[in-house]
Amino acid sequence: MFVTPLRIFGSATPDLSWTFEPGVLVLITGALLLYVPRWRRVRASAGADAAPRGKLVLALSAAALLAAALVSPIDRLAEQSFAFHMIQHVLLLDVVPVLWILSLTKILLRPLTRRLMTLERAAGPLAHPAFAAALYVGMMWLWHLPALYNQALRSPPVHVMEHVVFLSAGLLYWWQLLSPIRSRFHSGAMGPVVYMLSTKLAVGILGLGLTFTPRPLYDYYQQREQILGLTAGNDQEIAGAIMALEQSLVMGLALVFLFTRALAQSEREDRRRERLEDAALARAESGPGDS
Repeated sequence: MFVTPLRIFGSATPDLSWTFEPGVLVLITGALLLYVPRWRRVRASAGADAAPRGKLVLALSAAALLAAALVSPIDRLAEQSFAFHMIQHVLLLDVVPVLWILSLTKILLRPLTRRLMTLERAAGPLAHPAFAAALYVGMMWLWHLPALYNQALRSPPVHVMEHVVFLSAGLLYWWQLLSPIRSRFHSGAMGPVVYMLSTKLAVGILGLGLTFTPRPLYDYYQQREQILGLTAGNDQEIAGAIMALEQSLVMGLALVFLFTRALAQSEREDRRRERLEDAALARAESGPGDS
C-alpha cells in the first residue's frame, strides 16, 4: 500500500492508501476487454462515424472513475469521512453509469441488442422507468438510514453489497434515459422530465436533510478520530451539501441533454417527413402514364 502522510492541526492523519480490491480490478478489466476490441472492430469495418474516438474516451473515463471510487484513496477516505463517502456514492450512482452508457451506440451494441430487448420484455414491470426511479430513490434513502449505513461501514461484505446496489441502480436508472437502442418513455417529451425531476428532487431533499440536521446521525464517524479538521457534524453537513448540489447539477445537465436530443430527433423526423412528401409529390406529378 502507498500511504502519503498528511497532518492537519487538531485531527488524525488520513489514511491515503490504495485498496486494489481484486473484484473491482477484475470488473474494470473485463468491461474494457469487452468494449475496446468491439470498438476497434466496428471502427475498422464501419468507419470512424460508427465508433468515434469520443465514445472510447467516455468508456475509458468511466473505467478510470470507477477505479477512483473503489480502488484509489477515495475508498479508504470514505471509511474516515462522510463527505468522501458521499463522493464515492455520487461516482457510483451517476457519473460512472452516465459515462458508460454514453459510450455505447446501436452499432457497438448490435450483437447484444436482441438479447437485451428480450430480457426487458421478460422483466416486465421491472424494466419500466417507474421501477428504475423508485429503485434509485429507495436505495439512496434506505442505505442512508443510520443503522444500515453504520453496518455497511463496519462490515466489508455489507459495504460491498452497498456498492453493488448503487452501481446497479445507477445503471438501470440512466439506461432508461440514455439507452442508444430505443426510448423507454411513451408519454411524450414530458416523460423524461418528470422522471428526472421526481428522482433528483427526492434525493436532493435527503441531501438537504443531512445538511441541516442539528446533530450527527452516524455513530461510526463520531467514534472515529476526525480527519482534515472536521467534526462529525461538519462532515455530515458537507456530505449532505455534496448530495444536494450534485443532484441539482446532474438534473440540470441531463435536462439540457435531453432537450437537445429531442430537438435533434424532431429535426430528423421533419426531414424524413419532407423526403416522403417530396417522393409522393414526384410520383403524383409523374402520372400513371409515365410508369
